[in-house]
Parts: sequence; structure tokens; C-alpha cells
Amino acid sequence: MTDYPARSPELHIPQNTDKRQDNSSWLQVWQQGQTEGFHQTLVNPLLTRFWRSQNLRRHSRVLVPLCGKSLDMMWLAAQGHRVIGVELSPIAVKDFFEENSLKVKKTRQGNFMRWQSGSIVIWCGDFFSLRKRQLGCIDNVFDRASLTALPEEVRAIYVDQLRKLIGPNADVFLLTVEEIVKQSGQAAMAIDQEIMSLYAEHFEITLTHSQRSDDDFVSVNGDDCYTDDKVYQLNPLI
Repeated sequence: MTDYPARSPELHIPQNTDKRQDNSSWLQVWQQGQTEGFHQTLVNPLLTRFWRSQNLRRHSRVLVPLCGKSLDMMWLAAQGHRVIGVELSPIAVKDFFEENSLKVKKTRQGNFMRWQSGSIVIWCGDFFSLRKRQLGCIDNVFDRASLTALPEEVRAIYVDQLRKLIGPNADVFLLTVEEIVKQSGQAAMAIDQEIMSLYAEHFEITLTHSQRSDDDFVSVNGDDCYTDDKVYQLNPLI
């Protein structure tokens, strides 16, 4: 994500976006093992630091969209939650269960392969084809940088699909990585305009933590940018 100009908070959903092309690119990333840029080999420290603010009961059902083979799912399961991941790449799903030495049961359900080990289930298939009746009740969403993984033109479609899957009552615990143009003067604790554009119509947005990297700049479209790791709490508007 980057330092976009201010936008209307209305959720605009493009009608002609070809998600199939993006799916092909994502599958190729896993086939070629090019995961160093996003797969974390440790549990995300912002998750372990701030997750308890969700005040979830044991056995709460937590959705992890675009989960890859994230170890965050192991940590969430260790907190007593039922974890429901969704991932397109069968390589990522297979690696997750094998690398964590989990015995798995696989069942075919429509266009998805459902992998389960204990309290962890991963639906392997296209997130945008999933239906709420397949997932059942969702109490909370842990979303780590899913928006960053998607092209900008697909992000509104992603948010719309997420809302359909979780219903009107689930909270979202959102971690993002945002590139802020150095010359913009935007404060680290400013809510990103794209987050406002995508979520403000249906959620109350609270930025609970921001961690800026001041030492090393990244270049985006020729501009030097800060990197902000942010923690957002999204609560449905009543």
C-alpha cells in the first residue's frame, strides 16, 4: 500500500477486473518458490503483542484470508481458537501441514479442497469463489497484509467478498504495511486513505499502533518512502 491521494469513503467495486490473471501470478510465485518477500518464518510480533485486545473466548472461529503457510495460524490455534484459513496455492497449504508435522484430513468440497488438522482448517481454492455457507459462523478476522498482496484494482472486490463471508457482526484485526512518501508530511499515526476508502462505510476504524522505519527508505515510483507497520481494529457499524 502507498500514500494515495484522499478518496471518497464509498466502496467502489470495479466490474471488469480479471481476477484469474492475478490468481495465475500468485500460483506461479509459489511454484517458483519466490516467497521470501512476504512469508515470515516467525509468528508476527504485532499479532502476539496486540491480539489479546480482541477479548475472544476459547473456540472462537477466526478467519485468516489469503493465509499462505503462515505460522500465525499455529499461534492462533494455540490460543484455543478454531482457525479457518483460505489459500489459493496447494503448494502453500501442503507445506503448512508438512512443515508443522500435522496429520491432515483432506476432503473435496465443490471447487475447494478442505484440509483439516485438529482446530485448523484451510480451504484451498479461490477466495472469491467461497461462500458463507461453506465457512459457517465467523467470530473474528485476522488479516495480515492481504491488501498488500492484491493489486489495487482488486482490493475493493476483496473487501466486498470478505464482508459477505463474515456477516455483519465479526470484527477485523488488520495488519498492514504502508509506504508513505517521505515528503508528504503524513504522521505515522494517520489512518491510510485507502483503508478509509475501503472500510469506512461499514466499519469503525481505529488505528491502535504504528511502527515507522525511519532508517531505511524504500523507493516507490521514484519517491523515497517510509515503511509503516500498522495495527487496525475494525468494528462493524451498527
